[in-house]
Amino acid sequence: MAQPDRDGAYTWDGQEIQTALTEPERGNALHGLVSFQLFTPVTVAEDELVLSTRLFPSTGYPFHLLLSVHYALDPEEGLTTTVTARNLGEQDAPYGVCPHPYLVAGTEPLNTWSLQVEAATVLTVTEDRLLPIGTAPVEPGSEFDFRSAKVLGELFIDHAFTDLGRDEKGQLTVTVTAPGGTGVQLAAGPECPWLQVHTGDRPEPENDRLGLAVEPMTCPPDAFRSGTDVVRLRPGAEHAAAWTLRGW
Repeated sequence: MAQPDRDGAYTWDGQEIQTALTEPERGNALHGLVSFQLFTPVTVAEDELVLSTRLFPSTGYPFHLLLSVHYALDPEEGLTTTVTARNLGEQDAPYGVCPHPYLVAGTEPLNTWSLQVEAATVLTVTEDRLLPIGTAPVEPGSEFDFRSAKVLGELFIDHAFTDLGRDEKGQLTVTVTAPGGTGVQLAAGPECPWLQVHTGDRPEPENDRLGLAVEPMTCPPDAFRSGTDVVRLRPGAEHAAAWTLRGW
């Protein structure tokens, strides 16, 4: 999949494109193109918020997108987020979306929380730069087997998973529970065939393992280089991805 000598570069329809290296110690372009982008409120209501921004062509992404983020709050369903991208340009654009929510199951330490998610395949990466190099099956009973709820303990996770279990409506469900009975659940549709999970390990004790990152993704890390599950967004076309958070 990845070619380790091509720092932050990718090819799209014959164009050689170089992105900014936002993780210079590893030579990687990290966290996408809109992490520091200003969004404008379009709709502000008690149970609804819509934000939008334009991603103008740049050296690292010479494409023109209109992005809309719709938050809808329902007392029973929870908080649903829908991200919609429309290609305003005149050429096909590569596209992928990944949110970065950190789930907090309760007041107890993360090591005591249980995680349940059905994932049959894990993305393997290099040790030094975390560049994807292939996939491997999640064997029953292995450390990343969370088909049945399992306490996290001291396990470190910063991995992407695919071949995800889904219900009859195509929904993926991830459940995180604390010993006291509180918990949070994330659900995502079939437009997100990948899931990143990270235990939030930090070198600062006060910030270490405070929440579990659970990130439904339309494509895996390094997708612009590997081409895996990249959305080809044609001029005038739209793509939408949605996920819901619910706590108890």
